[in-house]
Amino acid sequence: MNKDQSQPVAGLEDSERQPCEVWTRVMGYHRPVASFNIGKKGEHYDRRFFKECEPKLAA
Repeated sequence: MNKDQSQPVAGLEDSERQPCEVWTRVMGYHRPVASFNIGKKGEHYDRRFFKECEPKLAA
């Protein structure tokens, strides 16, 4: 159950989980991060992500 005990929380045991493969775009094509060498993994984890704001429309 969750904090307010109104709905059950769906969950998995660790033995039921599977790893999530993360892919990213590199030099124009997509590759899994797990295949990167140590230097490229460092570059990937140092990247800064941003969220673009929605444009304001003139009234």
